[in-house]
Order: sequence, then C-alpha cells, then structure tokens
Amino acid sequence: MKIALVSSTERGETDRLLREVAERLQRGGAALCGIVKVAQHVSAFDNGCDMMVRVLPDGPVIEITQSLGKGSDACRLDPGAIADAVSKVESGALQGADLFILNKFGPEEAAGRGFCSVIGQAVEHGIPVLVGVGGASREAFDTFAAGLAETLPPETDVICEWCHAAMAKDPVA
Repeated sequence: MKIALVSSTERGETDRLLREVAERLQRGGAALCGIVKVAQHVSAFDNGCDMMVRVLPDGPVIEITQSLGKGSDACRLDPGAIADAVSKVESGALQGADLFILNKFGPEEAAGRGFCSVIGQAVEHGIPVLVGVGGASREAFDTFAAGLAETLPPETDVICEWCHAAMAKDPVA
C-alpha cells in the first residue's frame, strides 16, 4: 500500500501544494483521479469556508459547500455535493489511474463517509494515494490509514518525487 499525507499549518497551503503537484504530474503525462481545490474560486465568506473542487483529470467543477445564511457558524460542507464528487471520481478514471489525490481528508471522511470508499478502492487496485490532512482530522486519518501513511513535508518537489516513485511500476520478473 502506497499512501502519503501532506499537511501545512499555513492556511490554504496544502490545497496549493496538491493542486500544483497535480498540474505538474498531468503535464508529465500521469493519469490522475480524485479532486483538488479550485484556485480561482473567491470565497463569499469572511472565513473562506466555502469551496469548489475539480474532479481529476479534467472536471467537472463542483461546489462542495452550501450557503447557510448570514451569521451561521455551522459546517457548510454539503454532504450531497461531496457524494456527487465521490460518484464522479468512482465513475471516472479511477480504474486506469496512476495516482489518486484527495485535497482534504475532512469531517466526512473522519466519520467514515466521503472519499473513504474511494481511497479503499484505489488501494485495492494498487493505485498510490496522496491526501491532504488538516490538524483537526489528523488523528482520524491516522486511525483510518492504520498508521501506514507516509508523512511528506509541505514541499512540492519532495511530494512530486514521492509520487513518481509511488507510480513507478515494479519490473516484471
């Protein structure tokens, strides 16, 4: 099983890193699946707590948060939109992928939902997995990955090196 996590304490940095890694790998011909956060999306909220993701390799873009009204401090994640993103990934390029990328192992995954089944499918098919993990979900991710995930530093070049090594096919004996 090849699974790695990336985490940064700087707001938005993990998203930027994973998006940049995905772009580099795609330019190099890698077949990717999963989701990355859309960079050009401007949040409608002061706390930046709404987002759009792009399903890899080439779309669609899905808003995975919902408006709960002015002043609401409840979680804006839209479970239906996340389920839609999961469905798009599962019905897309998962089977022929070289690498699965998940922008964030978040509350849905921590609860055993969201992209958990897709991560499992990727691992089952021998597809390496790269996941962004925030501090609030780290313990849940470590439990989910049974301590088998490698922690990568928040450095694009190092992450790309891990991806290239993980995607390398073992020679046939």
